[in-house]
Formats: sequence, C-alpha cells, structure tokens
Amino acid sequence: MNDALIVIGTIAGYFVLLMLISHFASRGSDNSTFFTGKRQTPWPLVAFAMIGAAISGVTFISVPGMVVDKGYAYLQMVLGFIVGYFVIAFLLVPMFYRRNLISIYGYLEDRFGQRTYRTGAWFFFVSKMLGASVRFLVVCVVLQGLVFDPLHIPFVFTVIVAIALIWLYTVQGGVKTLIWTDTMKSFCLIMSVVLCIYFVATNLGMDFSAMSTAIASHESSRMFFFDDPKASTYFWKQFLAGVFMAIATNGLDQDMMQRNLACRNSGQSQKNMIVSGVVQFFVIALFLLLGTLMLIYMDSKGVRRPEKSDEIFGMIAFHSEMPVIVGILFVLGLIAAAYSAAGSALTSLTTSFTVDLLGAHKTKDEAALTRTRKRVHLMMSALMGIIIIAFYYISNQDAISAVYTLASYTYGPILGLFVYGMFWKKPVRDRFVPLVCIAAPALSWVLQWCLKEWTGYETSFELLIMNAVITMAGLLCLSIGHKPVASPGKAVA
Repeated sequence: MNDALIVIGTIAGYFVLLMLISHFASRGSDNSTFFTGKRQTPWPLVAFAMIGAAISGVTFISVPGMVVDKGYAYLQMVLGFIVGYFVIAFLLVPMFYRRNLISIYGYLEDRFGQRTYRTGAWFFFVSKMLGASVRFLVVCVVLQGLVFDPLHIPFVFTVIVAIALIWLYTVQGGVKTLIWTDTMKSFCLIMSVVLCIYFVATNLGMDFSAMSTAIASHESSRMFFFDDPKASTYFWKQFLAGVFMAIATNGLDQDMMQRNLACRNSGQSQKNMIVSGVVQFFVIALFLLLGTLMLIYMDSKGVRRPEKSDEIFGMIAFHSEMPVIVGILFVLGLIAAAYSAAGSALTSLTTSFTVDLLGAHKTKDEAALTRTRKRVHLMMSALMGIIIIAFYYISNQDAISAVYTLASYTYGPILGLFVYGMFWKKPVRDRFVPLVCIAAPALSWVLQWCLKEWTGYETSFELLIMNAVITMAGLLCLSIGHKPVASPGKAVA
C-alpha cells in the first residue's frame, strides 16, 4: 500500500502542476492557438520541449531494459535520427513554412490531389492512434501493477481515468499548452534519470569513477554491431533505419511537426530541430547507462531478472533496499513522459481529423469550428482508450519494438508519398493512390516473411524503407502514360 500511496501522491502533485500550466498557457486561446500556437513560440523553448516530446512512456520504461538483449544498439539508430533531423530541418521545414500549412498533409493535396491527401491523412491517423495507444498502454500497465491491482480496481477503470485526465488538460490550449507542458516534461525526465543513476550508484557504494568503470566493462554496454549483417542489431540496418524513421515519424508526423511549426519562422524551426536532435542522443544514452547500472545492482543484490525487460526499471525503483525517492522519481518521469506524449497525440489527431479528413476549417466559422474540434477531441480520447484496452490483451513483445514495428508498416506509405512528390515531378493517377498505399505494407510483410524463411535474414526497422520504396514504385507505375488535366485556377503539379 505504501507504493500505491507514493504513486497516487506523485500523480496528484504532477497533475495539479500540469493543470496550472495548462490554465495559464491556454488563456485567450482560439483555434489558431490550438492548431499552430499562432507561430509565436521562441525556438529555444521549442527545442527544450522537443527533448521531452521525443521521449514517451515507452522510452522511459523500455529503453533501460533493452540493454539485456541488445546492449546499446539503440544508439546506432539514434545516430541515424540526428542525420534525419538535419534532413527535416533543411528540406521539409522550409517547404512547410512556404506553404503556411496548418496540417503538413495539405502538401499532398497540392502535389497529387484530394484522394492522395486523404490517404496520407488516414495513414497518419492510424499510425498515430496505434503508436500512441501502445505507448500509453505501457504506463497504464505499470500504474495498474503499482496502484490499482492492490486496491482491486480493474484495468478498464485505470484507462478511463488516465484518458480523462489527458483530455481535461489538452481540450482548450492545444499546441501552445503542449509546448509548455513538454518543457516541464523535459525537465522532469532529465532530472529523474540523472537522480536515479545517482541513487543506484550510491546504493552500490560507487563514486563516479567506479560507476563509469563498471558500466564500461559490463557486457551490456556494447554499442556498435558490425559482425552479423543478418542480425537486427547490425549497425547499418539500425543507422539507416534511424535516418528514415526520424524523417517519417518526426518530419512527416503532424504530432511532432505541429511543435516545430509553432516557431516564428523556418530559420528558428531549423535551429530547434538540430539542437533537440543532438541533445536527444545524450538523453537516450543516459537511459541506457541506467539500464546497465540496474543490471549490476540486480546481480550484486541477487535480484532475479523479470521475464519482460520492460519491468526492470519499476522493479528496481521500488526495491526494498532503494530509498523512497527513487520510486518517486520513477513515477514522476513515467507520468511526465506518458501524459505529455498522449496529450500531444490527441491534439495532433484532433487537428488532422478536423482539418484533413473533415475539412472543417474551410466550411465553418470560428464558433462552429470550435464546437467541431471539441467533439473530435472527445471522440479521439474515447477511441484511444478502447485501443489501449484491446492492446492490453494481445501485446506480447517489448513495447518499443512494437511501436517501431507498427511505424514501419504505417509510416512507410507516408514517407513514399512525400519522397516521390518532392523528387519526381511526374503526376500520378490520384484515384489509384489509396490502393498503392494499402498494397505496400502487405507486400512488405510478404517480403519480410520470405527473407526470414528463405535466407535467415532478420528484418528490423529497415522495413520502413522497404515499405516506402514499394510505395514509390507503385506511384511510378501510376505515372506512366498519365497526362494531367489542370483544374481551373490551379497549376498542374
């Protein structure tokens, strides 16, 4: 029960602070504030907020435990992220600012047509809803074990309460609120992981030098894997996948780009992207260092490793020999990551559904648009809760792998659409684009299965690249012999 009280108290304190920030940030807000933050946010604030925005509850829970099976291989992908952020900063950001887009998928309508535009928006909707649900599921499961199971409260109730809290603080302020809450989240996350490292090392009787030596010599601290090209941890597979994963899940994701587009101009947004991308590498490294330190702790204390590596952080944080502050820091970092990421997803889903799929910004006045936006926001919250509960009963792999596997299938067509649109000027038959985008993930799955069965090649997150290439090949086929007809008042792309 003491653990439950710690968790409840920490959540209550954090949520009070969250609501205070939301209240002050959302004063005088309107639809422009919700969708774009009126593009008045200073870039250093956005850059610091983006550090936390890129780290979800999945990262907080899963990354430390990843060292058990994969060492520091994840940093190979994070190096690729940095390259991807440079591509986003100097290729995508200027294009989005020139077009003054509310939703980045408006580019697809200008370049291809209405059906491609809707296809891109729908793929984002599916991608973000599934990905956000998996991320928040991890947090709900942890809270269930620490708090609600001892109190005999069912998992469904846990989810309902958690989603209701997220809806409450995001319903009014939108992007502007997210940037300020992400700033608090970044501070809480960095403070939590640094202090957890300190307290675990102190418990083991290690100073900084002894801790560094122990971590460097531990078998889990291996970072680079060049020996087996067939393995999922092979460097070039991880690095290249990281480049394209960053482009797809950051540069072509309304959730992440809505923050970057809140800067005053493209130059400031570029600075934000580069700084936040580089700093993210070091923050992820801290989580991995903590993971190794926790393995050392478990071995020295005779603690049995759990079946799921995602459970390691929580187990050590609430271990009987750990001071109470470690449990508080664990909960603080977890809920900071979880609530912000889920709130951000709900905001971007509301924006994309309202703007891209309903087109409400074109047909409704300010008051009617506000009513529609709020109804959509409530609908997105309810749908996310339903999907979280469904995932709870079917998920059987570590959460971060589940997130990136889903992203590889669902973001692949989006990546393919944007790359083709930017580098090939040939028009395509717009009405057939949805079929290509649906076929690409299916063919990618078949190719992945064939490579595994026939050659033993283990496809990792480079599945995203395969998916995008198949999409582009399909678009090239749709362009053969096609002669576009320009709409009145609109030039042919």
